[in-house]
Amino acid sequence: MGKIKARLLIVDDDTDILLAAKMFLRQHIEIVHTEKTPQNIPDLLKNDNYDVILLDMNFSREATSGKEGFHWLNVILEHDPAATVIFITGYGDIELAVQGIKEGATNFILKPWDNKKLLATIEASLRVRESKVELESLRSTQKVLIADQNQSYSNMVGSSPAMKKVMTIALKVAKTDANVIILGENGTGKEVVARAIHRASPRHDNVFINVDLGAITESLFESELFGYKKGAFTDAKEDRAGRFEAANKGTIFLDEIGNLSQNLQSKLLSVLQSRKIVRLGSNKETPIDVRLICATNMPLYQMVSENKFRQDLLYRINTVEIALPPLRERLEDIEPLVELYLNVYCKKYKISKKRITAGTLKRLQKHDWPGNIRELQHAVERAVILSESNILQPTDFFMEETGDKKKDDFSPDNMNLEEVEKVLVRKVIDKHGGNISRAAKELGLTRASLYRRIEKHGI
Repeated sequence: MGKIKARLLIVDDDTDILLAAKMFLRQHIEIVHTEKTPQNIPDLLKNDNYDVILLDMNFSREATSGKEGFHWLNVILEHDPAATVIFITGYGDIELAVQGIKEGATNFILKPWDNKKLLATIEASLRVRESKVELESLRSTQKVLIADQNQSYSNMVGSSPAMKKVMTIALKVAKTDANVIILGENGTGKEVVARAIHRASPRHDNVFINVDLGAITESLFESELFGYKKGAFTDAKEDRAGRFEAANKGTIFLDEIGNLSQNLQSKLLSVLQSRKIVRLGSNKETPIDVRLICATNMPLYQMVSENKFRQDLLYRINTVEIALPPLRERLEDIEPLVELYLNVYCKKYKISKKRITAGTLKRLQKHDWPGNIRELQHAVERAVILSESNILQPTDFFMEETGDKKKDDFSPDNMNLEEVEKVLVRKVIDKHGGNISRAAKELGLTRASLYRRIEKHGI
């Protein structure tokens, strides 16, 4: 059996103990350092990392209080909070050693020690060290993931009166643990608002778990949200926590809650009332501490009147209600949103900075945006990728007209000259798929002249 791959430091003022410990331990552990003077500990920690540190409790002659050991324990833990320290102590100082464990030591050994017991204690402490390092790594990874998610879902954007109202309510409710329901059409940014609430809440350092209830089948609802025990069903090969457990101490966002069947609504209500979950295949109740935010694009109040959504569940989830306006009702916000997505996608695709003209902005503001912000986001992304110019023109945005706007009544009886020119220019550009050169040739114009007309009419 090879040596244990670990770095060990022994600090004791008794040279005989240092020599005996080193001679025995270096047969089993890869690197063993010894130090007689505790004042050298800070320098040792600056220059090296140790998996386990054996630390004497008393260094001064006839000292028995253990104060020196506690002092140097604090020094070590200040330098490395995950440090694994084993106190070396005499039989009469066991109570002090136990107190040392409460102060942050991992274990203690008695002098004189049995070599097998010493090695077993060090091996156990190494396992503790591995767990500490793994936990710290998980915490660091979680912080990075949270930061990345927050970067992906940037703060709410908008200066329109409607969005200012949304922001005010969101920031107020964020300071509490009140349940929130966010209502709005698809693509209006319900998840962005939910994440903004989480980010501004006391739970911001913990996880935000997003659950798309519309994508979870009825048969998988309980296992996905509440978890399961090994053997609960055919494919349950191991214990698994559900989304509610994963969100403990953080926020759980239940999107598309209006899609739940009556049966699943009852199960969800039971959990929200008790604040406890039971994994499939288990009878044990597990308390949960989560912030609940829900969202839907469905008319919940109408569904309640039609007995399609439980009224008691609606009361439970909508302590505070936030209604998100569609993009067509907040046209002032199109410009800052376009600027945001231009920055995002130019950076993502390593493309030089692009901007839009006043005519392009005017054209974007005339579109109905049935897909709301999500549609605008995709339109900007396509324009960034496909446009060869750093100045984006209306023709760089391929937007389908909706409603009556699809029916361009090209009857001169209904238009003045300006309107006729506008419709003609748009039709020819659409005919050539946005190719300005071909459209200009068909219209008998230069490219520059056509661009001036595009700007003029906001096409």
